[in-house]
Amino acid sequence: MHPAFSVIFFTVFSGAGFGLVVWLVFADVLLGTLHPATGLVGMLVALGVISAGLISSTFHLGHPERAWRAMTRYKTSWLAREGVLAIAFYPFALIYTYSLYLGGTLWGDLAGAVAAVLAVVTVFATGMIYGCLKTIRQWNTSLVPVLYILNGLMLGGVAVVTLGGLGGGIDALGVLALGTLALIVLTALFKGIYWFWIGTMTHGSTLQTATGLRRGEVRLLDKGHTHPNFLMKEFGYQIARTHAAGLKIMVYVLAFIVPLVLLSVMMSKGFMVGAGIGMVAVALVGMLLERWLFFAEATHTVNLYYGKGC
Repeated sequence: MHPAFSVIFFTVFSGAGFGLVVWLVFADVLLGTLHPATGLVGMLVALGVISAGLISSTFHLGHPERAWRAMTRYKTSWLAREGVLAIAFYPFALIYTYSLYLGGTLWGDLAGAVAAVLAVVTVFATGMIYGCLKTIRQWNTSLVPVLYILNGLMLGGVAVVTLGGLGGGIDALGVLALGTLALIVLTALFKGIYWFWIGTMTHGSTLQTATGLRRGEVRLLDKGHTHPNFLMKEFGYQIARTHAAGLKIMVYVLAFIVPLVLLSVMMSKGFMVGAGIGMVAVALVGMLLERWLFFAEATHTVNLYYGKGC
């Protein structure tokens, strides 16, 4: 699949924003260690990042002004469900943000808890947009929505640790750091399982199953095109195995190993501004690269009609 940057930006940054909301509510409502001022800044950052991501998701559309129509199919479309859930998230998130501005209230905590749940469910719906597609075997697995949630929570975790270290008012290097550390390891493990799975699976569609012609061997006689068409460009993106392997190593270094090392150092020696900001920046770059690979390695069944495997 052609890796459109607008969709890559959307999935990474909105996921990080939703993850940050979950961590802020966790620190406030369950741990009681979040200072309202720190929480307010964190929520404003999270809402800004989420909004930027959601807006960017419309840039790859031919008519962005018609994006609202997608939400009318919420009964059958995960894309529509994602849009509905994202809209439902905002009122509760804004109420919680206003509560933090007032210094924290019980009704604000309740709204924050609902916002956190909606944040996780929205990211799940985003993952299911791709996970439900049977025509793309690399995506058609329950690992996809699980990884979307883990990626968002991991990025939100490194963000909340850095936010707490910069502004204070939160036990950034205590439970939050331990939770983030565990999420980095867990996300790296699941990502490795996912890459191993898509690299070793042998089943998939063939020309026989794609055309429904079961008797004899079906083979392509002519592509019918002298130049690449839209389907070949959008659904026939190719990346060399050696390049993909090198990029996967970079993902592990940037998204997992470096943040893990920096966080471990800060947990033992105390928060350091450069290390905190660097941890967030490197993790984001690593996740952008991970998401680029997620799209670049996906092969659509339509490629069978052009003499390529899927």
